[in-house]
Amino acid sequence: MGFASVTPGISAPLSSPLSDEEVVARVLGGDGALYEVLMRRYNQRLFRIARAILLNDHEAEDVMQDTYVRAYAALDQFAGRAKFSTWLTKIAIYEALRRSRIHAREHPAALTNETDESMKPLKSSRLDPEQETQRKETALFLEQAVDSLPDIYRSVFVLREIENMSTAETACCLDLTEETVKVRLLRARQALRKDLYSRVGATSSQAFAFMGTRCDRVVRNVFERLKQMDGGTAG
Repeated sequence: MGFASVTPGISAPLSSPLSDEEVVARVLGGDGALYEVLMRRYNQRLFRIARAILLNDHEAEDVMQDTYVRAYAALDQFAGRAKFSTWLTKIAIYEALRRSRIHAREHPAALTNETDESMKPLKSSRLDPEQETQRKETALFLEQAVDSLPDIYRSVFVLREIENMSTAETACCLDLTEETVKVRLLRARQALRKDLYSRVGATSSQAFAFMGTRCDRVVRNVFERLKQMDGGTAG
């Protein structure tokens, strides 16, 4: 699998109709450029779940890059017993939890919650300025409310309600029983208060957006690291 001549965003068909498993098979077969399809496909999810654990945008971005590199290195071990998305998400969760434990030992104070371009909801040309402002404020309210949830509820809420993952897949990713996922989700909803939850539910998919230049940066950095892993044998 070579990456020496890969140009992210140009070499790989980002709107590929291939399934995850088909992409994996082709990457393993030597078409390394297609790995970008998987990164573009799951950047948003990995950012959201890593940030839910670490409450820090830059740490979450680092976790994403490490996840893609680790997943690539172990790609031939992906057995297909679970969905690729679940397998990839679990790698991100383990890495985020590892960093969280290290940070807790080294820095007792909580991680700083940063707000930058990645936290801005998507702009819609169909909304007038007042509606756009209201929508942004609503998404921000949701982000702040989710950040304030206890750790054990925050990850469940993000996977189930923001990423729209099933109870079974969420349970698999977090190594929980489905019943525990249901209980934690219920308590998370209660903690967010019924009025806030109902007001932002329709726009929850806009929260914690990971778009544009940051998405491009993750893809570019991962390919650079993968080229180093190739040890100069590609191309």
